[in-house]
Amino acid sequence: MKIQNRVIPVLTVANEKLVKTVRFKKPNYIGDPVNAVKIFNDKMVDEIVLLDITATKEKREPNYKKIEEICSEAFMPFAYGGGIKSIDQIKKLFDLGIEKVVLNSVLATDLTLIEKASNIFGSQSILASIDLKKSLWGNNYSVHTHSASSKLKVNWVEFALKLEQLGVGELFLNSIDKDGTYSGYDLQSIKMLSESLSIPLVACGGASKLTDFKLAIEAGASAVAAGSLFVYRGDSKGILINYPSQEELSKEVYN
Repeated sequence: MKIQNRVIPVLTVANEKLVKTVRFKKPNYIGDPVNAVKIFNDKMVDEIVLLDITATKEKREPNYKKIEEICSEAFMPFAYGGGIKSIDQIKKLFDLGIEKVVLNSVLATDLTLIEKASNIFGSQSILASIDLKKSLWGNNYSVHTHSASSKLKVNWVEFALKLEQLGVGELFLNSIDKDGTYSGYDLQSIKMLSESLSIPLVACGGASKLTDFKLAIEAGASAVAAGSLFVYRGDSKGILINYPSQEELSKEVYN
């Protein structure tokens, strides 16, 4: 698939605070997500994905007040995931200014929500997030939900295809093993899935440099996403919200 000119920062929040994990564990405090969004505005990012990683675990709805605060500062397309279980919640999020919703844990219990939501709001506004973990022997993958604490008994490619058939407009593929490791994307899973899907595939997990974006795109990703790369700087992992210039992206990623 050809790149759709999107390099997407992923902001993960817990208890209204911006954090960054490693393999979905050990959340490290980064700062205020509102301030991060303001900086990304100035840097003219393509899109932002905001994921509340504790909403489902805490069995609560999305934090609408905080989301509204963040949305009011966002001048780019904005996607949100975390604690979403119903059409009413999705409608409320769209009313706040969210343009896309990201469904993950609910996929384990209510796949009908995808079909209902895509019929009402349009498939382009409904994303499904698959958190993928490689098997012990490295020859297969499993799908996890609830911040990687629950494993689904499904074939991961067949599951992705089912989500597509139900009306998902994009698939957000997040590697648990690669998250926060700076070890590059899981190119094998990107290639396998992109060859089966006809909807856009957003790859996430493991980016450490711009060339990683290009490799993921060459493997079949339609867009690339990253967390650590855009909130840390240097080997010491000093906190610095950053994003490459359009010139850098044109030279290193899009060419």
